[in-house]
Amino acid sequence: MNQEERKTAIRRMRVLVAAACILMLLYGLRLIFLQLVNGDDFKSQATNTTDYKFTVTAARGDIVDSRGERIATSVTGYNVVLNKLLMGDEDLDGMLQKIVELLRANGESWNDTLLISQPDAAGNYTFTAEEGSTKDQKALAAMKDNLGLQQYATANDVMEKLVEDYDLASYPLSWQRTLGGIHYEMQLQAFSNVNNFIMAENVSEATVATIKEHSLSLPGVEIVETSTRSYEQSTVLPHVLGRVGKITAEKWKVTDENGQTTYPLREKGYNMNDIIGISGLESAYEDELRGKDGVETITRNSDGVIVDTALTTVPEPGHTVQLTIDSRFQKAVDKALAENIDMINRVYNTGSMKAAAGAAVVLDVKDGSVLAASNYPSFDQNLYATQYSEYSADESLPLFNRALQGLYTPGSTFKPAVAIAALDTGLINRYSTVNCTRVYTYYKDYRPKCTQHGHGNGPIDVVNAIKWSCNIFFYDVGRRLTSDVYDAYAYKLGLGQRTGVEVSEATGHLTTKNDSNYMESLDIQAAIGQGNTVVTPVQLATYAATIANRGTRYRTHFVKAILDSNTGEVLQETQPEVMDMIEDKGETFDLIQQGMIGVSQTISALANYPYTIACKTGTPQRSEGYYSGSSYRHYTNTMMIAYGPTEDAQIAIGIVVEYGGGGARAGNLMADIFNAYFAMQDGTLNEDGTIGKQETAADSTPADQTAPAQTETGADAAADTATDPAAGTTDAAQETAPAGQDALDN
Repeated sequence: MNQEERKTAIRRMRVLVAAACILMLLYGLRLIFLQLVNGDDFKSQATNTTDYKFTVTAARGDIVDSRGERIATSVTGYNVVLNKLLMGDEDLDGMLQKIVELLRANGESWNDTLLISQPDAAGNYTFTAEEGSTKDQKALAAMKDNLGLQQYATANDVMEKLVEDYDLASYPLSWQRTLGGIHYEMQLQAFSNVNNFIMAENVSEATVATIKEHSLSLPGVEIVETSTRSYEQSTVLPHVLGRVGKITAEKWKVTDENGQTTYPLREKGYNMNDIIGISGLESAYEDELRGKDGVETITRNSDGVIVDTALTTVPEPGHTVQLTIDSRFQKAVDKALAENIDMINRVYNTGSMKAAAGAAVVLDVKDGSVLAASNYPSFDQNLYATQYSEYSADESLPLFNRALQGLYTPGSTFKPAVAIAALDTGLINRYSTVNCTRVYTYYKDYRPKCTQHGHGNGPIDVVNAIKWSCNIFFYDVGRRLTSDVYDAYAYKLGLGQRTGVEVSEATGHLTTKNDSNYMESLDIQAAIGQGNTVVTPVQLATYAATIANRGTRYRTHFVKAILDSNTGEVLQETQPEVMDMIEDKGETFDLIQQGMIGVSQTISALANYPYTIACKTGTPQRSEGYYSGSSYRHYTNTMMIAYGPTEDAQIAIGIVVEYGGGGARAGNLMADIFNAYFAMQDGTLNEDGTIGKQETAADSTPADQTAPAQTETGADAAADTATDPAAGTTDAAQETAPAGQDALDN
């Protein structure tokens, strides 16, 4: 090979090498592009996997008392859950039959809200919705709508539609009803590859074991840990705590007047099956108690095989809500209220009409914290679901929150408000008097009377008018002030308006010139706490606290702080909030306090108390009455407000006892509450609300006692009832909820 041929061969070789290098470079770049740039995409395409995300419910936060003792908490429970993704091609109805049989064998129920009975002997069905239940009737109408049926459809029509929709014709009638009910529940819960179906809730450990034993024949049937609400102190504040429940169809799917449909809870991150606070503090603090749900991700390949399961987001428990009450003190007040109502019946109400209900509210004067809110009768929070029918049918209305929603005529407890208005506006001073002749003669055709206890006829000043509850004094002062003026002061003191508590409360009403039955004489009736005026026990306690604070009214509240559930760190603390104020001019509140101390000195349980207590009694008449000989008399309620010790007021109290009679009859109850408070302060108050080995005033009252140690002198027994019903008296007609009403859903 000559030189020229060698050069040519070398050139050719170089070209071939260069071409090979370029080709290898291109392949290399393509490989880099495939593996590094789009590796994940091509891997996903190659394996064809799909991720399915499922919610892991976070534990609900606790509700604790002021000492951190748990009242409401979350405990671990077990649900039987169906995961459609994991079921694969398994025969759904055959599996449902197996599950139902296992549940039945263990005495368990399953989720089935279909309002249709099992078939009778002739194969006919009937609706199980109660005629008088609004909830049932709404659910029945919704069921027909969901199935595309007319509202006149019968139970047989509904079952025929279910059998057709879910291909159940080959099953016996009883199984058609059972499977149809489960399928309908699956429809309501939107059962799908991305949404599990909760078939049974809070099953026993025996059922858990049984389901797990049969796991190989039940693919996709899982036992899922969940948290359920439990009330460790189930009788403490049940009306205020409220309750939790499943999200209803009405709350999940909201349609406005324009036909626009929205899903507000879904937009807030809820699932259709979630539990939510539906009343009381459970509802008011839902956002804090709820927590943040976690996420479990299940990955499935193109062959339907589950290739990975991982907890991709860890659930975070809800925050702890700390209350202002001490559960020991709450129990003590509950006990005192029940025992003193019993004492009133044994000692005073010996006839057919008995005191059967009442309420007591205790506040911290310094900041408006609720220290106790007692209702009698009450109920057990843990028994609410199973005994709701009995509770709601009870004529004494144990579900009714009298402390916050009961409306009562205040009677003479209203008189200090009128006195404050008269003194503050300068209408009267400490030396001003009204001549009491026991009959108010200003009007020619309306002459209400007054029965003074301990003073007799003649001039009477404001301090003694409060002490002896002189109607004539307050008739005259109220007429001259007019309801416009004294109502304005009563509002500032906390009556006839919301106190600010975090849960539902009644507003109440003060007698005004705008009332439909208004006439001039109503101004004097309202001045002694009658007329159309109605207030709540929590308003009475707020009113007493405002007087103790010399005109400064704080927002009444149940919640002390929001805490981190893991660390106990205070995340948010309730600060005292001034809602209104009456400027403390001169000696207005000094004179009011002198008069209220005078009242307590007429009641032995308070007159002999180690600390000085200021109080005002009331005996407002009810609409019902009885004959005593030829005289018709009205039944009356027992009312009392108080605060103390007057040297440095710490607590304020509002008390109502229905059909209790004279206001002074609450004297023992008031003493018992103060005893419990001071026992709490010095550490002698037991966990069950008892005080060491001491007897309460009610406990020391002999069963055969025919008269109490104190008299009802100055206690308004006649003062409040010397009214003219024709003048617009509103007694306690509005004080109770309608029979059977669940006041927790208001």
